[in-house]
Amino acid sequence: QVQIVESGGGLVQPGGSLKLSCVASGFTFSSSGMAWYRQAAEKGRELIAATGRSINYADSVKGRFTISRDNAKNAVYLEMNNLKPEDTAVYYCNRLPATDRDVWGHGTQVTVSS
Repeated sequence: QVQIVESGGGLVQPGGSLKLSCVASGFTFSSSGMAWYRQAAEKGRELIAATGRSINYADSVKGRFTISRDNAKNAVYLEMNNLKPEDTAVYYCNRLPATDRDVWGHGTQVTVSS
């Protein structure tokens, strides 16, 4: 069955950097579009970065975040630079597209605060 495990979150000061990792199994990873999503407190889940036939970013993270993948490891990464307090959220990875009916991991908390 599908399993997704995110890691790498933490507490960082504004302007700092973090690199998130995600390992997935239970589906054909190499042929799947993959994406990072985030959900801030009391807000809906937001698609922020995707890699498939092309790489795309939400305007809110463009120029600061970089998505990459390693098909040999069934892994997808999110390098985040120049972090801002508004980036505080739980970060998830999943296939693209993904809905509430899909299996989701527990996510990894990113907190940007001084």
